Amino acid sequence: MNILLLGAGGREHALAWKMAQSPLCHHLYIAPGNPGTAQCGTNLTLSITDFPAIKEACLQYKIDMVLVGPEEPLVTGIVDFFKEDNDLKNTLIIGPSKEAAQLEGSKAYAKKFMQRHHIPTASCQEFTEENYNEGLTYLQEHGLPIVLKADGLAAGKGVIICQHWLEAISEFELMIQRSKFGEAGKRVVVEEFLNGIELSVFVLTDGKDYVLLPEAKDYKRIGERDTGSNTGGMGAISPVPFADDAFMQKVINQIIEPTIKGLEADNLDYKGFLFFGLIKVGDEPFVIEYNCRMGDPETEVVMPRIKNDLVALLAATASGQLGMQQIETDARAAATIVAVSGGYPNEYEKGILIDGLDEAMENDVFLFQAGTKNNGENIVTNGGRVLCATALGNDLDEAINKSRDLVETIQFRGKYFRRDIGFEFL
Repeated sequence: MNILLLGAGGREHALAWKMAQSPLCHHLYIAPGNPGTAQCGTNLTLSITDFPAIKEACLQYKIDMVLVGPEEPLVTGIVDFFKEDNDLKNTLIIGPSKEAAQLEGSKAYAKKFMQRHHIPTASCQEFTEENYNEGLTYLQEHGLPIVLKADGLAAGKGVIICQHWLEAISEFELMIQRSKFGEAGKRVVVEEFLNGIELSVFVLTDGKDYVLLPEAKDYKRIGERDTGSNTGGMGAISPVPFADDAFMQKVINQIIEPTIKGLEADNLDYKGFLFFGLIKVGDEPFVIEYNCRMGDPETEVVMPRIKNDLVALLAATASGQLGMQQIETDARAAATIVAVSGGYPNEYEKGILIDGLDEAMENDVFLFQAGTKNNGENIVTNGGRVLCATALGNDLDEAINKSRDLVETIQFRGKYFRRDIGFEFL
């Protein structure tokens, strides 16, 4: 079949690399893609939110299946657009409806879903300008630390953990009164702080059945030993050492299965990836957040560990036949380290020449490009997170060392990466 993948980051390069291996994939198109995805298929110059232009591309290239990488098109209703268009309604599209995508698009919506279906999560209250003063009182009476979350999409930057009441009140004012996160922060969810260790769990679901994919742990802070500013992700590992069979059975029984049953009970159209951002508190799992797509950089360690034909899994998802599938997982460990532009996550330069990109995609090491673009015959930086160096190893230590060796072969001015990904398990 002809497949269109929407997106342009490291996640999309990893997905494109995996799908291009499938005998079911006749031709792969990526919109807009990057120089890395161009090695797997044909890049198309399209905006991921320009639905009419995406429709024209689907008709022109006789697209049979569309996989949506990032959250924005899902939250703004691309699945509904396809299903309501007579020319596209027979095109398979992987992702939740606009309503179901509110599990990521609105923190308040997700919290109400979890409460309704008895899924363990932190207690919370939500506030807007209308009950702003009530929110101030609530903050002053709340224990420390306090977690403030912008309700909507804020490019991964809408969560603030406040250690002092004055800080919480200041951030609360910035979000609601001064539009720190734009419309996304006009509604703020104030949440209990959970003290534990985080991990990411993923399923593919057709809304009734699901398959469990390899879990991962990502590293969000810019500085080593998890210090400094939050980023989009500085690296990831899979499997997660503390996610043993007993813990994962709790995740399945208390979180995954009630969520899938909740989708069905609420009549939510969901055919695609569902990402559970979890925290282990003691021996118990709690949901921090849902995402309605795969994570980044977690995709870069999950995809190399899946032995199945990804296109076959996606086709079964779209057709409601997922109950007949079983996931085969590579027993080896995977690690990815993200190389970022100097200055990231604050201001950084673009257009810097990258050397050493011919090193990867063999001997169980993979280089997934993210913030890159072509400049004539050269490839230059075009974002904060530039590339992901991924490796498989017989154990976590070997995988991390191989990925570190790989990222060190890539050179561009100002390059920075964390040398301690997976530090707490080594």
